[in-house]
Amino acid sequence: MDLYLQSLIFTADIVAPIFFIVFLGYLLKRVALIDDNFINTASKLVFVITLPALVFMSISRTDFHAVFNPEQLSFVVGGTLVSFVALWAAAKHWINKPEDLGVFIQGAFRSNYGIIGLAVSFNLFSDSGLAQASILLALVIPLFNVLSIVALTIPAHRSGSSSIGSTFAEILKNPLIIAVLLALPFSYFGFQLPELVQKTGRYFANLTLPLALLAIGGSLNLASLRSTSAPATWATAAKLVIMPFVLTIAAWLYGFRGQDLTMLMVLFGCPTAAASFVMAKAMGGNAELAANIILMTTLGSVLTLSGGIYIMRVVGVI
Repeated sequence: MDLYLQSLIFTADIVAPIFFIVFLGYLLKRVALIDDNFINTASKLVFVITLPALVFMSISRTDFHAVFNPEQLSFVVGGTLVSFVALWAAAKHWINKPEDLGVFIQGAFRSNYGIIGLAVSFNLFSDSGLAQASILLALVIPLFNVLSIVALTIPAHRSGSSSIGSTFAEILKNPLIIAVLLALPFSYFGFQLPELVQKTGRYFANLTLPLALLAIGGSLNLASLRSTSAPATWATAAKLVIMPFVLTIAAWLYGFRGQDLTMLMVLFGCPTAAASFVMAKAMGGNAELAANIILMTTLGSVLTLSGGIYIMRVVGVI
């Protein structure tokens, strides 16, 4: 079979199931089989229970020494910080409204890695990809939250001390961070969970991705595309095309290959996190702009993530 056709089939097998469930969530909401109450409850259940269970199970059953890569983690921090500064430096020259500037910056760098990223990583590399993605997730949760506070605070000249302090407190109470901290001793020392605990944990973990993807689809509002603005369009281009392309090339030049390189491409190429809307609204940013960025990047990532994975496959990275 032709290499390009094989790569296309491989890419479809990875991406299509994820976005099919997202689209199914949208359809179910349209025909009123699910409603806003279901979406809110499902999102809370995923955040508080099932996603932490998934992260805990994936890390606790994995050899820490095999997946922990300090160079990769350092690159993620460096790449995110450089992108953050570059986005701010470019946007401040043409976005005049402070409530738009912070939302643009946040929307252009903050990935929905906790759902889309974990799903793609698992489909690509099975349990090893899920465990490595969970380690990366533990790093980017506090990083994204702190940078988002900075982006939404400084342009509007608000006092950020209390916001940043409360953010650190929220980070320490974040169920995902707690799950990672609890799982690390099991992974590092090779402790084994009792079979009863493992089986129960797997039941909860297996709920996570379908439930989360349905909730994402149900929360999409395609009608808002009519009010799309230039900042939303440019944030989408930066999030899905410019940043992942530049940072993946930089990672390749640095020396990352194979699974490590692909995981970085997925992390930087995921759509904007839904939490960015909540934070923008709470901190006085342009909530409509935040919602448009989330919608446009979620829809656009069907093509861009597929394209990235396809290219990785064709050139032999995967």
